[in-house]
Amino acid sequence: MNPSTTADKTATDSPITGLSSAEAEKLLQQYGLNALEEKKVSPLVKLIGYFWGPIPWMIEVAAVLSALVRHWSDFYIIMALLVFNAGIGFWQEFTAGSAVEALKKQLALKARVLRDAQWQEIDAVKLVPGDIIRIRLGDIVPADVKLIDGDYLSVDQSALTGESLPVTKRQGDDVFSGTIAKQGEVVARVTVTGKNTSFGKTAGLVEQAQTVSHFQKAVLTIGDYLIYVSIALVAVLVLVQLHRQVPWLDLVQFALILTVASIPVAMPAVLSMTMALGAVALSRRKAIVTRLESIEEMASMDILCSDKTGTLTQNSLTLGEIETFNNADKQALLLTAALASRAENQDAIDDAILQGLQTKEKFNSFKQIKFVPFDPVHKRTEARIQDPDGKVFHVSKGAPQVIMQLAELSPTDHDRAEQQVNAFAAKGYRALGVARRDDGAANWTFLGILSLFDPPREDSAATIKQARDYGVKVKMVTGDNLAIARQTADELGLGNNILLSDILPDKGAGLAVGDINGGKIEAANGFAEVFPEHKFSIVRIMQGRNHITGMTGDGVNDAPALKQADVGIAVSGATAAAQAAADLVLTNPGLSVIINAIEEARRIFERMNAYAVYRISETIRIMFFVVLAMIFFNFYPITAVMIILLAFFNDIPIMTIAYDQTKLEKDPVRWDMQQVITVATAMGVVGVIGSFGMLLLAMDWLHLSVAQIQTYVFLKMAVAGHLVLFVARTREHFWKRPWPAPIMIWSAVITKVAATLLVAYGFGIITPISWSEIALIWGYSIISALVTDMVKVDVYNFMQHRGHRHRSFLTKLKQSFHTVKPR
Repeated sequence: MNPSTTADKTATDSPITGLSSAEAEKLLQQYGLNALEEKKVSPLVKLIGYFWGPIPWMIEVAAVLSALVRHWSDFYIIMALLVFNAGIGFWQEFTAGSAVEALKKQLALKARVLRDAQWQEIDAVKLVPGDIIRIRLGDIVPADVKLIDGDYLSVDQSALTGESLPVTKRQGDDVFSGTIAKQGEVVARVTVTGKNTSFGKTAGLVEQAQTVSHFQKAVLTIGDYLIYVSIALVAVLVLVQLHRQVPWLDLVQFALILTVASIPVAMPAVLSMTMALGAVALSRRKAIVTRLESIEEMASMDILCSDKTGTLTQNSLTLGEIETFNNADKQALLLTAALASRAENQDAIDDAILQGLQTKEKFNSFKQIKFVPFDPVHKRTEARIQDPDGKVFHVSKGAPQVIMQLAELSPTDHDRAEQQVNAFAAKGYRALGVARRDDGAANWTFLGILSLFDPPREDSAATIKQARDYGVKVKMVTGDNLAIARQTADELGLGNNILLSDILPDKGAGLAVGDINGGKIEAANGFAEVFPEHKFSIVRIMQGRNHITGMTGDGVNDAPALKQADVGIAVSGATAAAQAAADLVLTNPGLSVIINAIEEARRIFERMNAYAVYRISETIRIMFFVVLAMIFFNFYPITAVMIILLAFFNDIPIMTIAYDQTKLEKDPVRWDMQQVITVATAMGVVGVIGSFGMLLLAMDWLHLSVAQIQTYVFLKMAVAGHLVLFVARTREHFWKRPWPAPIMIWSAVITKVAATLLVAYGFGIITPISWSEIALIWGYSIISALVTDMVKVDVYNFMQHRGHRHRSFLTKLKQSFHTVKPR
């Protein structure tokens, strides 16, 4: 027997014929790709967009003011800055966008289609009207279709209609693109594709809003803070200088340029580039990021709920012991189980059973008339079979408890079956019940129990230990019974505190039970006999107890839990619906790639943390020094053109922080805004004091002219500012490992050599200074960086010590509360 024959027959036994490749190609030319039209903005329009907005406007106004006062050298340099910022922003967005687009292509929706009289898998975008496709549990329906074969299909069409409950569709019914198959397996004919589908016509109604992650909010908050500080200081400067009757055109031009230099212009580009590079790095490790911001959440994740089968175990089931009932023969029991399978579905259980058959000839002599696939609710398959003599009967296989209930066993047989299931479970075997019923008969006959063994993956125990070392607690989640779950958990070193799912509320029951049992659930090493709706409750309870929670899943019913989790992870072989709901899609089996994702996320966090510290300290250093120097000494310590040149020399090195080699934190990291602002402020204050020290040296010791002082201050700002980037990139002393990435070092060398040559020779742009003065600036800046580094380390140590004391106090407080028993 070939189980696929039923897929090629209609209910009336007439053949189903698909299109030929030539016909499909012709129809593809006529109807176009099965995809919604994307409103793509041309690269030119995107580039022009970088010249429009608050920051470009300020630069443009400054350029206009330079032209009005005929400062043509200033005008050309300001325009060069405008083009430079636009070019950098455009290139970063283009690079990040290309990376994300490439990742999305790896997750392109597939369809099983009958072409050239053969079932094959193709990209769903190549479907055309008239194609014959197969739809089964977990599939996202790729086009509008009409059902032509199969018993029924239960679909979730809430994205289109808002209906909360699945709708059952039968032969002759239409099913719409974008809906999700919840139960059943059918063959359907494509009727409409692309923008003409129901989904295409209502696409605007189902678009999902882009959410902003916690970390992005924190970085944007810093940006807003810096803007407000900059504008306030500039306002003070303008008022004082107007009182001194400084030419207003020069003053406004300088104020605009100073504001632009202080605002974190590069922040969006640095953020998006760092995220994109992290996503590309993970894709090389066979993990596709579907939401870039989720990388940040992985850095904070401290609970990971993992599926057992296929993630912690090999998902390569092999047939074990067989226990027969009702005088059944072992090979007859295996044959019945095989007839309740479908080979082309490539299901692990079905494959193990089919491989256990001693002879395939007898199996191939049977005809499968109808097949009802497994679903997570009914937990069994069923098939209607015709033997070589024309006799029709029914077969079923599935969870032993379900099959035992179906066959209505006697108390004696029921106890024997239960004992055998428990005996298999004690060995770590999965049990599978098998039953048969003659056509027209009312009762099922229980034939016996098969055992299947799925050994742990070789790397699972080591991966779980590594996750613990990183402060991430792994909890096993399985639908298997308690004995199997404990056996597997023991082999993996997870611990044996495995709870039954009855301690969990289901999704619809609210979280009252979870609140009562929250402590037990939080302390558990895993959960057994879990249904998909329980996963959602686990996530909600963990989140309610202040944990950043990751959840793995593969089925359509896992989608709500994956969506609710801080990091939803679709494991290898997951359904399209699970992949669509997940933040991270694994294309290789196992947990090891999740550890890689955690490592990459924490490195990204450190890069962003370093950027935030650097950006705040630089704003304090530049803004406070320039404004206070002008108020106290009544001259511009640096010119508008020099500020623009500083942006040139610093923006490129700042971009390279996305490639930096950072220390890998051993514990989950969370955004500590107080720490960042405190450390950055301390570094900034040291920088302001150091800058005033340099200014006094130039004025009172070297007796330089104002023009020379401005050049002097410019080089000090350029050199010291870049050294601050190296100081900010680590919480340890900056000379300790890990050292900066080569690209960071070379960008620093090239830009600082350029700045040094500029101040040495002037090139008609600025007033040159001597090499001895340049050497003094370099030496002073290096010493200043060392002092800044020592202050930074001391502040970090102080805050860490204070944090330990605070946590110790909270721990004691919690313990005192727990010791108080309710009356």
